Amino acid sequence: MADEPHILLVDDERDIREPLASYLSRNGYRVSKAGDAAAARQLLAAHGFDLVLLDIMMPGEDGLALTGFIRATAATPVILLTARAEETDRIVGLEIGADDYVTKPFSPRELLARIKAVLRRTSNGAGQPVRAPEAESYAFGPWVLKTGERELVDRDGVAIPLSTGEYNILHAFVTHPRRVLSREQLLDFSQGRELAAFERSIDNHISRLRKKIEESPSDPKLIKTVWGGGYMLAAEVKRL
Repeated sequence: MADEPHILLVDDERDIREPLASYLSRNGYRVSKAGDAAAARQLLAAHGFDLVLLDIMMPGEDGLALTGFIRATAATPVILLTARAEETDRIVGLEIGADDYVTKPFSPRELLARIKAVLRRTSNGAGQPVRAPEAESYAFGPWVLKTGERELVDRDGVAIPLSTGEYNILHAFVTHPRRVLSREQLLDFSQGRELAAFERSIDNHISRLRKKIEESPSDPKLIKTVWGGGYMLAAEVKRL
């Protein structure tokens, strides 16, 4: 049905891709499949997806590179599927902009729970983007965060792509300006407590946000670190 959330599943292993696609279809999702990054790019150009399930280890362009492409062009949430045990690969994925990861071999029920948790943060349950009840805009420094469009624009009106986590954290900052927010509070604001293990990714989200909005990310003027406390948006915020 058209109102089913549409998932793009990208995995070069057919014996994983096909059964997983069938499982997700039986559980109320519309699934498009790709065996490599090139096929995934074609599907991404042709369709709007609610979520991408993406294997890291693929021949040719790997999942990390494809995640970077997705994050540079859209805010579509990404869950990485990885057989790698090294924590570094998972951290790199989060730094690039993935919303979550699941390590192979995984329980399909666990993956389904992760998918539902991510979609709860990004959709109304029918695959449609969340809109604020009353769309608002918040101006801070040279930026404007638009809640209706869920986008950040610069003074020239050029949109800057944000991941779901980045948008939610930035929204927490502009609605609580000049207030120190702990990592736990930012986690609650941005992702909910379903993914408590994601707490360590708050620092990664902050680092990526600084690279996007600060003139000098190494000497941030907008998002300040408060040692022992958390982070604070130091700029004045005006509701437009």
